[in-house]
Amino acid sequence: MFMTSWLITFPALTNAQTDPGPRAGPPAAGGQINGLNQNQAQAFLDGQTRFNEVEDVPNNGLGPRFNSNSCVSCHAQPAEGGSSPANNPQVEFANSRNSLPSFITASGPVREARFIRNSNGASDGSVHALFVITGRSDAPSGCNITQENFSNSSNISLRIPTPLYGLGLIEAIPDAYLINNMTNTAGPRSKLGIGGSFNTSGNDTTITRFGWKAQNKSLHIFSGEAYNVEMGISNLLFPNERSVPNVNDFLNCSPFAPPNDDDNLGAAGTAEFDDASEFAMFARFLAPSSRGPITNSVVNGSNVFTNIGCALCHTVTLQTGPDRVAALSKQTINPYSDFALHHMGPGLADQINQGAAAGDQFRTAPLWGLGQRLFLLHDGRTGDLVQAIEQHSSHGNSQFPPSEANQVISNYNSLSSSQKQDLLNFLRSL
Repeated sequence: MFMTSWLITFPALTNAQTDPGPRAGPPAAGGQINGLNQNQAQAFLDGQTRFNEVEDVPNNGLGPRFNSNSCVSCHAQPAEGGSSPANNPQVEFANSRNSLPSFITASGPVREARFIRNSNGASDGSVHALFVITGRSDAPSGCNITQENFSNSSNISLRIPTPLYGLGLIEAIPDAYLINNMTNTAGPRSKLGIGGSFNTSGNDTTITRFGWKAQNKSLHIFSGEAYNVEMGISNLLFPNERSVPNVNDFLNCSPFAPPNDDDNLGAAGTAEFDDASEFAMFARFLAPSSRGPITNSVVNGSNVFTNIGCALCHTVTLQTGPDRVAALSKQTINPYSDFALHHMGPGLADQINQGAAAGDQFRTAPLWGLGQRLFLLHDGRTGDLVQAIEQHSSHGNSQFPPSEANQVISNYNSLSSSQKQDLLNFLRSL
């Protein structure tokens, strides 16, 4: 059986092409989308303020189990709302009661851990928070909850934070537009062995599109779940404390009644939305990353990207539908994703099922903003584009079918060194 691991080695690269690396210079992201009205712009700023807040135990309900203590700690590169920064903030949570798992290092990336199977051998797949509040100076005196054991690397699947840039535009794409895109590309995809299907909501069958496996339907749910899973803060969408099965631990480690995050109704005229709603507002109005310089090599690389078949999954152009927010309505966008699930083979399989997504399926990762991203693939196993591209190819085994990208990667390997370099330069321009 294939087991995921963070101890991954790669063969020496002999090709002349090299990843130019993350673009230098100021962040090409982090601002609000153009066209917001005054109230929407203020909602973005309010959400940004809460996104940057550092949560604690007595005032915010951090924990009892958590991965980090603020949204921005995980979503910081190249600016607020991005992905993992170079310096991993998770190392600061080590103390007398919390050791650092081997896959958490000062040089990053920020990671969360899912267990493939639980102790009785049944499928698990849920996030197991890395740290506990025990040992913190602000923890309740009676709290003695213990950290989980992360020593069994063969049972752990790792994930890094997904960037939030442009997510409001992605949310505004109608299902029919995504289905139409898949229908229109069915012929060319089939010739290259590319399939594709959508993850969907179990109740209304609408397309879910957020997260590494497109497991979340909306930015509101995406935000509420992250608040609960990553910081252990219960909220209106996820009102129950998680990972505290022992009654005494629950009572001793939770300083006030759930949900920890609630609307503050206050007096007339002073009502405030809950944090999770504010996080969602910030993400909804966060602009996509802007492009880097468009050189001749970048233009050539863009053509190569299309010609070898990359664009059949990483769809270059999509449209948003009518939306009550004018800035999101009927916009032409370039996310470089079809937001569908694809079988990626044993090499990338994490053995985690989420909704309709099997253990080897992932949502096509949007590539806008790739130019300034430090860590690549779902588990951050590499920061090198060449390695990330090659990792898309994988032969099948007894558990998982071959990667749908195999023929496209074969096309890539057949390119000249200059064509490969143009492609890499193009990707780092995004």
